Amino acid sequence: MQRSVVRPSLLFYAILLATIAGGVLTAFVAPWTATTGMLERDALGTLGIVVLVLGGWALSLTLHEFGHAIVAYKGGDHEVAHKGYLTMDIRRYTDPVMSLVLPLIILAIGGIPLPGGAVWINRWALRNRSVASWVSLAGPLSNLAIGVVLTVVVVFIDMPIGLAMGLSYLASLQILAFVINILPVPGLDGFGAIEPYLSPQAREFGAKARPWAPLVLFALIIGLPGFADVLWDFTDFIFGAVGGDEVLSDFGQMGFMFWRY
Repeated sequence: MQRSVVRPSLLFYAILLATIAGGVLTAFVAPWTATTGMLERDALGTLGIVVLVLGGWALSLTLHEFGHAIVAYKGGDHEVAHKGYLTMDIRRYTDPVMSLVLPLIILAIGGIPLPGGAVWINRWALRNRSVASWVSLAGPLSNLAIGVVLTVVVVFIDMPIGLAMGLSYLASLQILAFVINILPVPGLDGFGAIEPYLSPQAREFGAKARPWAPLVLFALIIGLPGFADVLWDFTDFIFGAVGGDEVLSDFGQMGFMFWRY
């Protein structure tokens, strides 16, 4: 029997266990509780929601990049297996500072989940343009799928309010990550999805713009009044369409970004 090329790493399971531990702590100790019309913070519950969200985000980053890699592997680029992209080891997808630490800090400060990882695909090995497009789409679609699944879980499973808040916020972040990543900006997956069908001149421009275009997008999100609101409004529309509770998500954000509230 042929051995599977997908071999999740111990680090993936370690992050998964940490995320579950955060969820358990959040379930038993709500990060915010309502008493006498006021909201009171609980330190252990806050720790739980921080671990849940950061761990969940690290898992989603891993699955996002794994999605790119597995579709590329199925589409003809078998080099991704030799590069370790099918091990679900987050270290294979990241530069320790620029791809992991910085996005997590920005997530903690601003609540905007910027793209963090990268896999190097040999696009010449892919069978056709359609496969190349699906390789790019696989990442953001994994974020959307995670967001929808988490939302449905909160809707249909009776759970402690703290856990519902944490999962709702994590779900909305996943949908926001989908919204950002799907933008047709060089360096993001949305541009990668249409790039195979562009003219050589447009592809050349995209290659030149790839290193700095995401930074311009980040500057617009941070500095242009209303730009981030547009992204969040579209996110809230999708989140609400699949049954998400914005109030739970907002309280989840308050629990995660405890220093701002």
